[in-house]
Amino acid sequence: MDFEDLHSANFKPLDDTVSDWTSMLTKLQQLAADAKGGLVGKANKANWAGYNAAVSRQFIAKTAGEFSDAHTQATSILNILRDTRDELKTQQRLLKEAIERGRTKQLTVTVSGKSFKVDANPEAKDVTQKDIDGLRDELQGIVNKASEIDNSAATTLQALVDLTDYGFSEAKYKDRDAAAAALKEAEELAKLAKKKPEDLTPSDFDRLNAGLQKRSGDPLFAERFAEQLGPKGTLDFWAGITDMSRNYDVYHDRREQYDDLQKNLSLTLATASHADSPEMSKWKYDMADLGGQPLNKNSGVYGFQVMSNLMRWGDFDDGFLQDYGAKLMQVEKTRSDNGRQPAWQHLPAAPELNRTGTDSGSDPLVGFLKALSNSPGAGADFFNQKFLSKDDDHEFTYDSGDENEYKGRKELSNFQYLFEERHWPPEVDSKGEDSIEGRNNLALALEAAATGHRAGEMPTADTPAHNAAQARLVEDIFASVSEVPKRLTDYGFMSDSLGQIASEYLPDINRATADADEKNESVSKLFPIAGAVADLDHADVTRFLVTVGQNTEGYAAIEVGQKAYMANLMDYHLNPDLPANQRYDQGAENTLREISRRSAEVGGTLAIGRQEAVLGEAKEADADFELAVNQRKGAISGIIGTGVGIGTSFIASPVVGAAVGGAAGTVSGVLLEQVFKDSEPENLKNRGSTVGQLWEDSKERNILLSAEAARLATAAHKSPDMARVEEWTRLGTADGFNDASTSVRRMADDLETEIPT
Repeated sequence: MDFEDLHSANFKPLDDTVSDWTSMLTKLQQLAADAKGGLVGKANKANWAGYNAAVSRQFIAKTAGEFSDAHTQATSILNILRDTRDELKTQQRLLKEAIERGRTKQLTVTVSGKSFKVDANPEAKDVTQKDIDGLRDELQGIVNKASEIDNSAATTLQALVDLTDYGFSEAKYKDRDAAAAALKEAEELAKLAKKKPEDLTPSDFDRLNAGLQKRSGDPLFAERFAEQLGPKGTLDFWAGITDMSRNYDVYHDRREQYDDLQKNLSLTLATASHADSPEMSKWKYDMADLGGQPLNKNSGVYGFQVMSNLMRWGDFDDGFLQDYGAKLMQVEKTRSDNGRQPAWQHLPAAPELNRTGTDSGSDPLVGFLKALSNSPGAGADFFNQKFLSKDDDHEFTYDSGDENEYKGRKELSNFQYLFEERHWPPEVDSKGEDSIEGRNNLALALEAAATGHRAGEMPTADTPAHNAAQARLVEDIFASVSEVPKRLTDYGFMSDSLGQIASEYLPDINRATADADEKNESVSKLFPIAGAVADLDHADVTRFLVTVGQNTEGYAAIEVGQKAYMANLMDYHLNPDLPANQRYDQGAENTLREISRRSAEVGGTLAIGRQEAVLGEAKEADADFELAVNQRKGAISGIIGTGVGIGTSFIASPVVGAAVGGAAGTVSGVLLEQVFKDSEPENLKNRGSTVGQLWEDSKERNILLSAEAARLATAAHKSPDMARVEEWTRLGTADGFNDASTSVRRMADDLETEIPT
């Protein structure tokens, strides 16, 4: 912007633009509210099934979210435009005021092209060169400031728009200065991070750490920081700063803050990964490509080892994780000689790339799996991808069953390789104890991949129904644990995640206990499922439940979830407003008996697993199982009416059902309060300690709870069958426990469990 541009600027078009954006903002605000309250609300209550439940509902939620993002982005654009207009008007006013002051002092300003000059009037008597130079410098400063404002506005607006190729960004800035400051600080911090490690000072470290912590969630800042530092610069920075030999002073003075810097850098890169600017698209491609290469020709550290430790926090872009994961597994395949040996090891002279104290960071899959646990959209496809084919040269075989005892090569998915066959490199934590981080992160990643929400969280009404990739993964998980239970019992810390998975696939599990396939319309109506169905084998379900039931947290997740599911299901089927085409047509008695029976088989099978832990080699304390059940209360507080424990796999009609609330929340909520009350220490004093006593105690509790659930459901819907439901559910529960005992007896040779009679 030159002198004449500012002096003669007509701000009417910019005023009109600000006015138009203000009107647009009001409309977008209403659209966003309508989308959230109307579009999403109706979608959550709709009777979705099959492909629509897994895809269309999720698409509607994403589309509604775009309205909110559009409003956010429009707010930022309006704020920047309005701020820029006001600041330019101020500069124009200051320019004209300065010219007028000069005129009163007999100074004249003339314009020639893009330049201007200040002269004294011919009749001026007391004007000095200092006066002339002073006015010239003042005017030039005003023009320069206006140019800076104009250029900054153009840069920030362009950067804001470039964050997404399609849709809208959720970046929000109160004015041009805020957006410009984000870009400026990003460039300054990237410049700091580009310094040679040996040149960094403790104060540089502090500035980087503080800046990243403050702005890690700022999209403009994160994109510009990552783009300016570059993928290679990112790897070199972290590898260099964690190498004590490169800069002892920083390492010595700030090593206790390295974990904070690692987290803040990870969160920043996660935010940046969602930007669709050309620069970030190239960044993501290059980072995945650099992963399989040493940092330099003299380095034994690979890019994947560095970057994976900068992925342990934050929600990374799904597409980036999928591309990164595919290339990581290619390198894993090569380095492990098709699974024959550990692919990675911690070299004595290598830097400690992970500063959390859980592991050294040398195995890149540990950090990558943690990233998958925070980004559920990427996990199922990753785990279902092929790792080894039957034609690959490997040693994983199956018994073909022919008379020559030929062992044919197996095909392994990423899940099967990681869960069943991988040689996990030995690791120790900061206390010198064996690290569990690798397999624990695997369990967390499986939890996110299978459930569709972040590991460690509970499902909500907005959690998408299960899709085909998720259902396929769950089928593989159940089959794998069933085939070799020690894959889980040897690593019991994984059971909490697998228990949570099971708690969100209870409709599928209950169908399996009924030995019904997807074509069985009657059972499908009794256990309705929105989205894809996990086709689980009854025997696999039994072994899985016994195995997970040996862990307190895994047991609690399924036990509490099953009781909530039973209550929700009874409420669903006893509601007289349930459409005829959704109704289980066997009458109220058979409906309640069958629901009680299937729930009891799940509960009875879990009880056998619990017995195995208490009375077997593990010698777990029985009270610990009840404590875990009681602690589950905090995890589900406030979400009883959204299908607690079962995710959104059970979505009933628009009129009734667990995901809608109403009576469903009351029935399941009251029943769970009883479950939690029963698990309190003062109510456990007279519990048995022998196999028979534990079995009978569990059976009696299930009888009481199923009767209570039926009573609550009949009362909620004023059913005339209230007087008879206790007998119906008692018979159903007794049958279910007998089913559990029979199913486990078939596997007694493998389980080595004392089975109750």
